[in-house]
Amino acid sequence: MSSFLHAGDGPDLRSAAEGYASATPLVEIRPSPLEWIRSRRAERESRRAELARQRTAQGLETLGGGWRVLDLQPTAGSDAMSFLAVGPGGIFAVVVKNHGRSRVSFAGDVVQIDGRRPKCVQEVRRIARLTATALSRIAGVSVPVMPVLAFAGSGMISVYGMPKGVIISSYEELGRVLNARGHRLAPGTVDKLYALAADPATWINAPYVPLAERYRWYPEGDNSVDKRP
Repeated sequence: MSSFLHAGDGPDLRSAAEGYASATPLVEIRPSPLEWIRSRRAERESRRAELARQRTAQGLETLGGGWRVLDLQPTAGSDAMSFLAVGPGGIFAVVVKNHGRSRVSFAGDVVQIDGRRPKCVQEVRRIARLTATALSRIAGVSVPVMPVLAFAGSGMISVYGMPKGVIISSYEELGRVLNARGHRLAPGTVDKLYALAADPATWINAPYVPLAERYRWYPEGDNSVDKRP
């Protein structure tokens, strides 16, 4: 006696097969050893950067009550730790580099760390220039910003020639170095400049106005052209 199995007589094998086919294999979910090492290294570097940021913030807090400090990283377009310090000594764009135990050597604008030559001096100058441009545009007057390059690490720093126009310091000495600049700004001016820097509108580029809209050689509505007599 033979029997026939119909579609409604048993479990839906087709849906089960589709479920197995759509499931992601376990091998694809589990990262490779190389990816795991890279992720652990990225996490370790992130923790070190956050620790250096906290130490830098603590160092900047020692400046005193007459100073105002702003985090520039969200606005300056940089991956480095960057802060804006406004106080009696002036306005400073502070960029902090974490070099760990590696030795740092300076020779003018050239910085060497572990055999590499990162563009640290060029980066801090760019951030200071962008900050000065933004503040000057909003204030309506020229606002100078001094670039400061600070290092957070225990490695030795050797200087064979200082870069021109850039202050070099360790994050532990930031308070002493910036306070040594004297008193150039009044407390009211410090508060006004910090308020401008803290305003998000300061860091938004002004809308571009076409050249034809900025310069008109005839009055509005007058489409006449010059004719020769």
